[in-house]
Amino acid sequence: MGACVEFNASMALRDIAEYHAGRRKLAECVPETLAVGAVHEFWKSGHRIYRLDLETPLRKTTGNCNVTRPFASVRILEVTHVLVDGAPVTRGRYCLLEVFDPQDPTVHFEGVLRVSKGGPIE
Repeated sequence: MGACVEFNASMALRDIAEYHAGRRKLAECVPETLAVGAVHEFWKSGHRIYRLDLETPLRKTTGNCNVTRPFASVRILEVTHVLVDGAPVTRGRYCLLEVFDPQDPTVHFEGVLRVSKGGPIE
C-alpha cells in the first residue's frame, strides 16, 4: 500500500467567488487583493509536493488540471501535510513576488523556470 503524491510545478487556486459562495475555504482561493510582498496561506487536498527554491507561477483552476496562464509569481515559504477527517491535506504559506499585467502578452514562465527579457532568472 502506498501514498498517492502529486508533484505541482505551479500554485493553482480557485477563484475567490468559490469562497464567497461557500464552496471553498479562503486558503483554497486566489486572494481578492494581490499585493507584492503579501504572505498568504494555501490549502490543497491530498499530498502535494512543491519546489521551495524557485519562483512559482500562480494560476487559477476550475479543477481537473484546467488552469489559467500564470498571472503572478510566488515563492512558497512552507508546506505541511496533515490529516483532516482522515484525509491528507497540504497546507502552507506563499509570498507574492510579482503580479503580471493581464494585457501584456509577455511569457513569464517557461515550464517551471521564470524568464525575463534577458532569459531565465536564477
